[in-house]
Amino acid sequence: MQSQIAMIVIGLIACIVLFDGWKLRRAHLDIPNLGKFTTGGMAWKSRASQELVRNVTMLGAIVVMIAAPWFLAERSGTPTHWVIIFDVLLVIHGCWLILPKRYAITKDALWVDGFSVDWNRLWWTGYSGGSSITLQRKGWWRLAPLPLGGSEEDLAAAALRIDSIMANEWETLRELLREEE
Repeated sequence: MQSQIAMIVIGLIACIVLFDGWKLRRAHLDIPNLGKFTTGGMAWKSRASQELVRNVTMLGAIVVMIAAPWFLAERSGTPTHWVIIFDVLLVIHGCWLILPKRYAITKDALWVDGFSVDWNRLWWTGYSGGSSITLQRKGWWRLAPLPLGGSEEDLAAAALRIDSIMANEWETLRELLREEE
């Protein structure tokens, strides 16, 4: 019985890890060009150190999930090889969390972690500098933060665009950006 439950858990975790890996690869195809767009949007790429800062809480949760089964495996009679496979999958997932990511902002959507999120599904409280921008998904309270990583220069440019989108001032921003060029 324990092996059957372990196989189900391993199968689910493997699906999540494979899906996340595919979405990260897909992000490189969906966002092939970095820099400013003529439409006013932009795309940028983070570094591993910035992703480490961005995902520190998720990495902490992974460490707990790696350690916890070892305390329960003997009591439950779960064979050790299942716990090792589980841990290997979580380590792969943790490595993918710190890989550099591609982000993009357009008038219609935010591209993050290989997903496109419509602006009407997000809210934010602004950006006051620092190593990440965090938006919230509407309807999830604080349970689903959506952090963006990158350099402070990239994040400041992204915050300018997010502000204009949230204030319904995208066209004004486009005009200002054209005048700067």
